[in-house]
Amino acid sequence: MTTTTKPNHIGRKIARIRELRGMKQETLAEELGISQQSVSTLEKSETLEDEKIESVAKVLGVTKEAIENFTEERVINFFNNFNDNSFSNSQGTFAANNCTFNPLDKLVEAYEENKKLYERLVQAEKDKVTYLEKLLDNN
Repeated sequence: MTTTTKPNHIGRKIARIRELRGMKQETLAEELGISQQSVSTLEKSETLEDEKIESVAKVLGVTKEAIENFTEERVINFFNNFNDNSFSNSQGTFAANNCTFNPLDKLVEAYEENKKLYERLVQAEKDKVTYLEKLLDNN
């Protein structure tokens, strides 16, 4: 008896991309507005509706096509090619890109921080309106 994995299991692809992004199921669930158990079920699903894939892709910061076309081999090839991008000069070989962080991760972090700040500002304005309405009602 042989066991083979299905190459186009969309749930496994989502799980692997989530893991590569360093995201927990709980975080993905929160961003999607569903429970962690629902994310677990989603990641066990062989197929999903296009709309669900789109929403997951948005949260993961990738395209729907990136999820659909994801393979471990492509990831390995990407990193191999990324690390092979070097150049030589008379003093030796130097890495062409010595970035120690993922700029996309930094952009996502900045977006999340700005989103939280905006939400706090909106809530503060709502609180002000409520307070002023109470003052008017007392007069």
